Amino acid sequence: MAEDTARRIAAAFAAVCLAAGVAAVTVAVVAGPGPGPVAYVSEAGITDSGYAGAYRIGIFSVAASLLLLAGALPPGVRAAAGLLGVGAVATVLSGAVTCSDGCPLPPFEATTVADLVHGGASIAATAAVVLAMLVVLFSPVADQGLRRIAAVGAALALPVAAVVAAALLLVGRSALLGVSERVLLVVVAAWGLATSGYLAVRSLTGDGPSVPARDGSNVSRR
Repeated sequence: MAEDTARRIAAAFAAVCLAAGVAAVTVAVVAGPGPGPVAYVSEAGITDSGYAGAYRIGIFSVAASLLLLAGALPPGVRAAAGLLGVGAVATVLSGAVTCSDGCPLPPFEATTVADLVHGGASIAATAAVVLAMLVVLFSPVADQGLRRIAAVGAALALPVAAVVAAALLLVGRSALLGVSERVLLVVVAAWGLATSGYLAVRSLTGDGPSVPARDGSNVSRR
């Protein structure tokens, strides 16, 4: 019971951290001087943007929410928790390493080491969360509600992620890439908020309160 309560508390804090982080990053992106949807979200974090502080606070808050969400997941979903942990570390790295002006990425732009580290960490963080959705979706430990949230998240995230990958490799900096990147991040954030909120209001360990069976033993109520 105490362990279940701790997971619910972790989930609640995960939701709060994620909401605060998304809000801070959104303010930095919307109010920043970037060239609209053609710009990458990460451009809000460059030193000259004027909103780098808000951006980094938001990114580190998102990283904290991923760690908390990893701890809030049912004990049997260790792979998903591990992926969220990887996503948290990659998110911290992406916030700590600032890209150069315009956050250039290969293969169409000349890049620095910092650009590669930042871009690689950002991609790894997003990919880890999307993979965590899939693990939860196919996990026999997670209950039906949790799997449904993961199913919706994966159904939305996978095609958008494919568009992002194709645009990055075939088109480069463009409105297509900028918009699809934002859509993917919104989907990932929505899944995180929905999952943490769900975990905060009910136990998803699959072990509910014990009730007596007909043979006199106790079984878990789902």
